Amino acid sequence: MPRNSLTAHYGAVLARLFESSPLRNRAYRLFYFGSVGTAIGYTMQATIAAWLMTTLTPSEFMVALVQTASTAPTLLFGLIAGALADIIDRRRLVLVTQIGLLAATLLLGIATLVGVVGPASLLMLTFVVGAAFTFYLPAQQASINELVTRAELPRAVALSAVAFNVARALGPALAGAVIAWLGSGSALVASALFFVIMILAIRKQRGRGIAVPGVPEQLLSGVMSGVRYARHSPAMRSFIVRNLSFAVCASALWALLPVIARDELGLGAGGYGLLSAGFGAGAVAGALWLPGHLQHRTLNVVTLYGVALWTVALLLVAVTSYTAVALVGVLGCGMAWVSVFASLSAGTQSTAPAWVRARAVSMNLVAVQASLAIGSALWGALASAVGVRISLAASAGALVLLHLIHRRVVVEMGKEADVMPRAQLPELTITGEPLPDDGPVLIQIVYRDLGEDDRYVERYVIASWAEYVRLRSRMTMADSRLQERVEKLQRSGVPIRVARLIGVDMASAETQSENAP
Repeated sequence: MPRNSLTAHYGAVLARLFESSPLRNRAYRLFYFGSVGTAIGYTMQATIAAWLMTTLTPSEFMVALVQTASTAPTLLFGLIAGALADIIDRRRLVLVTQIGLLAATLLLGIATLVGVVGPASLLMLTFVVGAAFTFYLPAQQASINELVTRAELPRAVALSAVAFNVARALGPALAGAVIAWLGSGSALVASALFFVIMILAIRKQRGRGIAVPGVPEQLLSGVMSGVRYARHSPAMRSFIVRNLSFAVCASALWALLPVIARDELGLGAGGYGLLSAGFGAGAVAGALWLPGHLQHRTLNVVTLYGVALWTVALLLVAVTSYTAVALVGVLGCGMAWVSVFASLSAGTQSTAPAWVRARAVSMNLVAVQASLAIGSALWGALASAVGVRISLAASAGALVLLHLIHRRVVVEMGKEADVMPRAQLPELTITGEPLPDDGPVLIQIVYRDLGEDDRYVERYVIASWAEYVRLRSRMTMADSRLQERVEKLQRSGVPIRVARLIGVDMASAETQSENAP
């Protein structure tokens, strides 16, 4: 059979196999399997690095710092990563990050095989891997929208959650097996090869145009507009608060799991990999359980169940000296982890408009990873002072306390109709089109007659004309309905007046006036 006919034949077989799944789309299927490869490689590297540190130093604090080195880059670069994913070609960004992940992990593996790796170099290269993954994740998640139809998007997002959590189960198990068989250096080299899958998959994808309409957005303005969105969106603030309060406490388990395996349970690398795989298996179970429960219960209730399950399961890990009981505990923690984080992630993506979706994802990541980085160091230091078991119990108590404090912070799914862009915008009535960099722009809207005591005047300043044009193009149906509600407050027969004023360089204006005929 000719090669083209063979390819078409297997393509048709796969299409029938995934008939009701977004995986029937070849472009999404390749991207999906590449995402699975990246997730496995990343979780393997994190697992191996944590175990490798236990062989280099007995310090619980240094072991916990591996988690900090892996997650701190999101705190430093997360907002920039989200803005980049909304501004530049996501395909190119994903490709560059995969090359970075491959190079850093391979270098760490070779250094370990040669015997020149130390605690400092391990933390440094783990930081580089974390930085590359930070720039990769918003671009990867935002790319899903471009590969599937709107109707398939919920299932595609669910598949993405399952993929990462399957990797969370497989990655640590593979890492533990390879460490026990060939050693940490060879395990790191093996984990690096998984990044090649996405490199091959993304090379077959076509690049896309700039995500932001109008004049291309600059990086700094993109970051600032994302921060403004989070600041003024009550829904986004609620998601960030919930992510922060859960992650800072949940970080205790990930930071101290190698020490739990080594000191509290007396296990080796294989046992540590077994516990990590148990957590991943629980995460997969949680990912499969979640969609049905979100259909019958509110997002707020689902996250509450997750918090309760995590607390009970973590206390079980804290008090037991039996591996089987600890395995049940980490299984429950895995289910709770996905129940909380995947729910909050789905809520964020459903609430954020398309123009800021990657930035919303990155702000979620910043909240989670910053909490993981800070919490890992905090619980590691506490474990060094008072012991691992007390540190785990304290983190569980802190989670309950924070949830009680934030009990009035409600999270809920957004409606697609609210975040859809407005179909048509009114034409601007202006005498001349300013240049993109002209500004600042002062917008003044009068909603009441100036002769009335109860008049309302809205004024706001935007950095440039290009930013103002982008702002108008980002109006959603929810924004439009809010504007219509405000317009109903206008006095009958008195038109709404909108003034758009451009800042002028007085020196240039005077020069032009003098040179005018």
